[in-house]
Amino acid sequence: MLPDDLRAALDQALARHSPQELARSVARLTERYRGSATGATSAPGATGEAAHIRGQADVAAYAAYRMPATYEAAALAMRHAAARVPGFAPVSQLDAGGGTGAAIWAAGATWPSLRQVTVIERDPQIIDLGRRLARTAQAPGVRGTAWRQAAVGSGLDRPRADLATMSYALGEFAERDRADVVRWLARDAAMVLVVEPGTPAGYATIAAAREVLLAEGLSVVAPCPHDRACPIEPGRDWCHFSVRLPRTSLHRQVKAGTLSFEDEKFAYVAATARPAPAPAADRVLRHPQKRKGVVSLRLCTDADGIRDVLVSKRQGELYRRARDVGWGDAWAATGEAAGEATREAASEAAREADRPAADPG
Repeated sequence: MLPDDLRAALDQALARHSPQELARSVARLTERYRGSATGATSAPGATGEAAHIRGQADVAAYAAYRMPATYEAAALAMRHAAARVPGFAPVSQLDAGGGTGAAIWAAGATWPSLRQVTVIERDPQIIDLGRRLARTAQAPGVRGTAWRQAAVGSGLDRPRADLATMSYALGEFAERDRADVVRWLARDAAMVLVVEPGTPAGYATIAAAREVLLAEGLSVVAPCPHDRACPIEPGRDWCHFSVRLPRTSLHRQVKAGTLSFEDEKFAYVAATARPAPAPAADRVLRHPQKRKGVVSLRLCTDADGIRDVLVSKRQGELYRRARDVGWGDAWAATGEAAGEATREAASEAAREADRPAADPG
């Protein structure tokens, strides 16, 4: 959920436009974006729908229907990264292609130590709204953000930053340019975090960025519990996560939706210049499957790659934890408990093999 100060500032900014005007702008933005989505944007540093903004109403509409989801995805990724590196207390942040600033608000909520924040954004109208929103922030780092109008690119000079972020922007560059952008983003940073849509294409962008970060000597801290090659077979599956956010009545009108919530799917990678504390917990890769007395977890593990684990009610506290764990959460089952879960999975597989096949008729 958006922090109170951001929600109030966004509501105030949107009040300048009628819901009908915002809804029309959203429809136009979506149509323009889909009509030109043939790969990378023609203007380097202009990202997604933001590349098609043509007025203040478009800016407000863009913020109304994308900023809450971008904030929630970035905030969840940052919390996962922060949990792996509890001593990380960044003072400075660089947000590249930052739009109206969702990622700086998320970072300010995750790391209150931030004091020097810079957003690089190409569109002056988006900068204007982002600056107005940031001025109302309670977090000093967000409130004092420096907004720089420029197209992100590997040749652009940039301030040093402890934390370097890029949300929903890398995939809009031509594929041949992305590795150089990631290297540029990681330069002198203590932590790098990149977020993309939770689609097969978004995951492919993140997977490629992960390889670049590893080649640059960084260590992955989230979501992966290891620095080895991703065990997911390309073309068969993709690593992504989900966060649920509430929709206000205005949000529903702008997006022409009826549900009181939406689920934002995203992929991400966070890496640090120094190795994170070991060992890393496994990561839950799918919604846990729950049936009477059993929870099934698909995990990305440090030692065994992708692994399916069954936790039964007989396992007491481990079962209670499995009932509460969510998609994307860390999962640490050690020693005897982990072995019992593995044996339970093997027993269940054997029982399934012994059951008679269903009558196809």
